[in-house]
Amino acid sequence: MPKETIDDIMQRRSCRHFTGEPLMPDDLNLLMDVVRWAPSAGNRQPWFFYVVLNDQIKHLLAEAALGQGFVAQAPVVFVACVEPELSATRYGDRGRTLYAIQDVSAAVENLLIAATGLGYGSCWVGAFNEDRARAALHIPGYRRPVAMIPIGRGTLSPERTDRRPVDKVFEMVP
Repeated sequence: MPKETIDDIMQRRSCRHFTGEPLMPDDLNLLMDVVRWAPSAGNRQPWFFYVVLNDQIKHLLAEAALGQGFVAQAPVVFVACVEPELSATRYGDRGRTLYAIQDVSAAVENLLIAATGLGYGSCWVGAFNEDRARAALHIPGYRRPVAMIPIGRGTLSPERTDRRPVDKVFEMVP
């Protein structure tokens, strides 16, 4: 793995302050592409992303996100949805309730790391009213919104937060 990729992983932070400067079109296209290349169980790819540029809809999403106004400040908000039945057709209930969520989470992580690598700030927002987010985007019933990811140039450089120590996270099994 190139050192730059590791640097992007280590430098990624949650950004909640955006300049409002739009993303470069090529960067936006690249971000959409990296989502598609995330790993998924059985290559089912049970994700669907709304790419929201509309200010009115971004405000509705911020309201759905329990009033987290920074969601509306970002020039673009990705709304990650899962289509559980795409996994269930191959893996049954475990695909529906576990693999599909893992898969969309991997796609979101690709998005976050790529945004960092391109010099943008981003934040994984999971605290939101699902019904209000669904209504804002007219999301059909077979899709479930699971995350909002506002992306844009950040106005602050967030400090690194602590992480649990290695001995509390790992156990070596010889």
